[in-house]
Amino acid sequence: MSHEQHQELIQMLHSCMTACNHCFDACLKEEDVKMMSECIRLDRECADICNYLEQALSRNTPFVTELASVCAKICEACGNECNKHAHNHCQKCAEACFKCAEACRNVAS
Repeated sequence: MSHEQHQELIQMLHSCMTACNHCFDACLKEEDVKMMSECIRLDRECADICNYLEQALSRNTPFVTELASVCAKICEACGNECNKHAHNHCQKCAEACFKCAEACRNVAS
């Protein structure tokens, strides 16, 4: 499958990466940073895998199914963690993560 066929997923991955990076930065500025530590860690994990999969798709990786499956798991975990926090940036990040996880699962199946 060429990267053109994954254009929607590439855009979803980029949006999720951007939301995670924003959440990561905003969490670091929260009053109780220690309480946000798992959210910060998962934001990094999620942004990194989304960025990697976006790049891999653009170069027509033969590992689409495997990478999309891993990305879905990480996006889901990040979304679940962000959902625990009432901060607007966390809620927006959770929404982006869940959408991205669903898109990745669709490609992985």
